[in-house]
Amino acid sequence: MKARPHPRPAVRRQWRRSLRLRLVMWFVVLALVMAGVFVGGMKHSFSTGWSVVAQPLLTDYEDRIVAELGTPPDVARAQALVARLPITLRIEGPKVNWNSHPGLRKPDFFHDGEAGDAQDRWYVRQSADGHRITFGWAPQMWDMAPRAAGWRTLGVLLLVVVLVYAAISRLLRPLIDIRQGAERFGRGEFGQPIPVRGCDDLGDLATRINTMARDIQAMLDAKRALLLAVSHELRSPLTRARLNAELLPDTAEGAAEREALLRDLGEMRDLISDLLESERLASPHAALQREPVQLALLAREVIDELHARGVPGAQAVEIDAAPALPGLPLDRARVRLLLRNLLDNALRHGAGAARAPVVRLFPRQQGDGVCIEVRDFGPGVPEEQLARLAEPFYRPDSARTRAAGGVGLGMYLCRLVAQAHGGTLSLRNAQPGLAVEVDLH
Repeated sequence: MKARPHPRPAVRRQWRRSLRLRLVMWFVVLALVMAGVFVGGMKHSFSTGWSVVAQPLLTDYEDRIVAELGTPPDVARAQALVARLPITLRIEGPKVNWNSHPGLRKPDFFHDGEAGDAQDRWYVRQSADGHRITFGWAPQMWDMAPRAAGWRTLGVLLLVVVLVYAAISRLLRPLIDIRQGAERFGRGEFGQPIPVRGCDDLGDLATRINTMARDIQAMLDAKRALLLAVSHELRSPLTRARLNAELLPDTAEGAAEREALLRDLGEMRDLISDLLESERLASPHAALQREPVQLALLAREVIDELHARGVPGAQAVEIDAAPALPGLPLDRARVRLLLRNLLDNALRHGAGAARAPVVRLFPRQQGDGVCIEVRDFGPGVPEEQLARLAEPFYRPDSARTRAAGGVGLGMYLCRLVAQAHGGTLSLRNAQPGLAVEVDLH
């Protein structure tokens, strides 16, 4: 069995191709750039205008605090100021040496005019009696306010991103509907049109695609009806021609011509039958007559039937059936047709091989159902032709001779039978030979 591809690469490709994600990411980048430009501009504006506007106010405020402390500075008044205002004070002088926050490091909350730049000198004042008073911000100004503001800003940013993603998803939902509708129409499922969610350009596009799908469905229905009508009408004259051919006198001179005529009429009859059956199975209203079927017994019946018809090598076909093969409700006539076509194809193209074809029957690895694998040991099929083998009327170049038989509908009918049962048909070169695997649910 082939290894199933890992889902992670597919998920990564889907995210890389997601238009919604890319739009949201561009929005986030734009928001961050705008925020950075705004903050940088405001910071530059405040830094350049600070010395003109704020310095005189701050200087006057500090002078008033120094005057309120008295001469020499009163520690009790300093303690009251620190308790009332979000500031720190350090007093150094000949009579008073006091620090409101002795446990704090000097570079963090105090500004030293001797070691700092010119702006640091705004926070240092000299009293009339020679005391040096240094001002600073209180610790709670740095520990509480910026942290709370940062969390609020992050929360608001995340909320905006979620809202924008929801809005973009709603805006792009018609594109997703159009993509899914195009996939359904490509599979031939025209029963569910694309929902039209608005009167904008996307709604108009969805309406036009729905109109196109209805036109295509009408064309396909007309083609199917014409094919069915022609097939039905051809049956009667073919039956009469075959009857007249069988009534011809069986003379020695005309025996070969009579047999050739009957063979040609039989091929035309089989072609018409296959055409009718393919159109019935391709119809969306194809009905299956399901009943419990033992696939191993049915496969043996088909092999005996081919042997009775004189198909070379039919009696040597091997059946490899799993012991615990479940009995499924299947359409016996359609599954018989599937097995007959697969075995006929394997016997025809595996003629002369060292080993006869093999029919393997085994349960599916996932879920309920069974798998049918028919393998021959012939030359196989070129890899570039594998994908087209199940197309109607397609035959590889090596099979386009009358001796190879068939008109290219056998594998197509097998695929339709598998799909009617909710399964799939896959082909692979088994080296040697061709292996056809059918999943039936």
